[in-house]
Amino acid sequence: MSVDREPGLRERKKERTRRAISDVAMRLFADRGFDNVTVAEVAEAAEVSLSTVFNYFPTKEDIFFDRQEDVEQEWGEVVRGRKPGESAVAALRRHYFEALERREPRSGIAEGLVTFHRMIEESPALRAREREIGERGVEALARTLAEEAGADPDDITPRVVANQVAGVYGALYNEGRRRLLAGQSVEEAYPFLLRAARRAFDLLENGVGDYCIRPG
Repeated sequence: MSVDREPGLRERKKERTRRAISDVAMRLFADRGFDNVTVAEVAEAAEVSLSTVFNYFPTKEDIFFDRQEDVEQEWGEVVRGRKPGESAVAALRRHYFEALERREPRSGIAEGLVTFHRMIEESPALRAREREIGERGVEALARTLAEEAGADPDDITPRVVANQVAGVYGALYNEGRRRLLAGQSVEEAYPFLLRAARRAFDLLENGVGDYCIRPG
């Protein structure tokens, strides 16, 4: 039994170390700005070696976007988990509105998110990485759509739909960021985003709403 438990203990310890590094780094980034903090300073503040930081995070941008792999795969997972009779776009619409209703970060508005937004706006490196994460998310969604729809390799429809979905999500997220950075509270920004999201997803569903419906 001890043999079975050991990997779990190691993994939990590794996750605690990873989280501790990330938490310390984010405090430093928030206080001084992402571009003004070195990885060596993160290691010192977290009381670990520089090599330990790089073992968990290959680059400083990876520390900031510590959930980037989850973000990149999220849309595809939503599509794979859609309900019987539900299209890919309908599932993604439901996913966004659930996040907006709960004021989750992926909607663009959440308590405490303004600091995160501000750090990205102030750093060219973070803006570039954010674009890369978005592009990989589109690629992952396109692959999932192609698999779920049984699309021919030469069919560009999955990529077209993926880019349209990303355009809607991106426009709503960026509008939420713009409003928070302009000084609006989460609750002040919410009604606008709700109306904008309804309009945006209505347009999207009118165009590709019947694509990739899961059989009942």
